[in-house]
Amino acid sequence: MLIFENVVYEKGVRQFMKGYYARKLHSLLGVIPLALFFIEHALTNFGAFEGGPSRFNAGVKLLNDLPLVLVLEVVLIYLPLLYHGVYGLYIAYQAKPNNGRFGYERNLRYLLQRVTGVITFVYVIWHVYETRIQVALGNVTHEQLGSVMHDIVTQPVLFTLYLIGVISASFHFANGIWSFLVSWGITVGPRAQRVSSYICMTLFVLVSIMFVLSLIAFRRVEFQEASVWIDTVKSVLS
Repeated sequence: MLIFENVVYEKGVRQFMKGYYARKLHSLLGVIPLALFFIEHALTNFGAFEGGPSRFNAGVKLLNDLPLVLVLEVVLIYLPLLYHGVYGLYIAYQAKPNNGRFGYERNLRYLLQRVTGVITFVYVIWHVYETRIQVALGNVTHEQLGSVMHDIVTQPVLFTLYLIGVISASFHFANGIWSFLVSWGITVGPRAQRVSSYICMTLFVLVSIMFVLSLIAFRRVEFQEASVWIDTVKSVLS
């Protein structure tokens, strides 16, 4: 009987540790590399607002000129994103927020983190399909991505969905950093967590503004004209 109890106990410990490390990996990948890529993506897209098609295309070209760019994308973006997203859905499914009983800020953020996580995962899949996969299939070029975005955001319904997507992603990113700092023992104590909360929520607002301005910029006719010019050059060269 004692041996059986020890086996059950050890099995329970292993399962607990497995879940512990799975969550830690999920949390870590959310910051490194995904949060870093999210910031880079925000800056690249903000180039559309600051400098139009030329600035945006220059940012896209800079990334795609990196050596072994496909390997870097798979290892540093797609695989971490797949794990973080799928395991995040599992966490969201298991979540039991108590906002109905307690209206505390942390409980609300706990709920929003999981809701925005689901929205962000769906949005990212859609966005990658509309952009990166279309490039991989040869339907568009990197230089035409601005035009692709123009075609999407000039449709009111899709523009609204993109707004929901980027704002959800921005909150999930910023609040995820705050949660990471707490769960990894970096911000210990109420004061440190309160200060980091202010910083992260400020970051949420700033990144959201950058993405919204980028979407507005993609609606400009110059992004449509840039695509027409590229198509004209290609037809002449061919």
